[in-house]
Amino acid sequence: MTGPPRADNRPPYARIAGHYRDLISSGDLAPGDLLPSIKALATEWNVSTATADRAMRLLREEKLVQGIPGVGTEVMARPISLSSGSERHDRSSKTQSSWGVGEKSSGHTAGIVEAPEDVAHALGISPGDDVIRRSRVYRDDHGIVSHSTSWIHAEFARLLPELARSARLKGGLSLDLIARATGRQVAKRVDEESARIATADDLELLELEPGTTAAILVLTARFLDADGEVLEYGVDLGAPGRTRRTTSEVLR
Repeated sequence: MTGPPRADNRPPYARIAGHYRDLISSGDLAPGDLLPSIKALATEWNVSTATADRAMRLLREEKLVQGIPGVGTEVMARPISLSSGSERHDRSSKTQSSWGVGEKSSGHTAGIVEAPEDVAHALGISPGDDVIRRSRVYRDDHGIVSHSTSWIHAEFARLLPELARSARLKGGLSLDLIARATGRQVAKRVDEESARIATADDLELLELEPGTTAAILVLTARFLDADGEVLEYGVDLGAPGRTRRTTSEVLR
């Protein structure tokens, strides 16, 4: 049963910025569109001009809009974004879908394989032990966003055989299914980001020409339950040219 909507307790400037951030992300506001003037924003939102200006300043700092003297505040071309596995998990918990705005996934493959050394270390098992490997490619209008792989303890295949089948999961991500079937939910996650020159394997997974020299971001996440046991280890290979961005509110 769905409860009442949560109250938005963000300060007014953050609510205003969030409203226009969502419009830009969804495409309702396109590059080149003008936002209302500071005075118009202050009137519409019943805030001071200083608060309205602070909201626009936040969007400028995030490179979503730019101020043009004598014209106004203009929406900039959106950066080509890259989501992490943790963000996809958060998104799936809320919407039952890991896709970002304009994204789709394809090439879903799965099976039980022998755990490589780095995966075994992350999951706390021995190299060569059986492990579920699930992979897919996320795409948007710009092309491939990332190649994503989930490594999961093989024991979960007995309870949830669909985890080892080469098909898109229904009802959320693997962690959502595991939580509903076992009650073991993610209580903690450990995220790491690194950069490297794409290997031959990376190029193949990202559908790039062999021999291409490209820098990529590698995003990993270990999802742990309340007992500190790793439920899943995720690895995302970001396509070249993608921008990784996080935004945090600073409370004073």
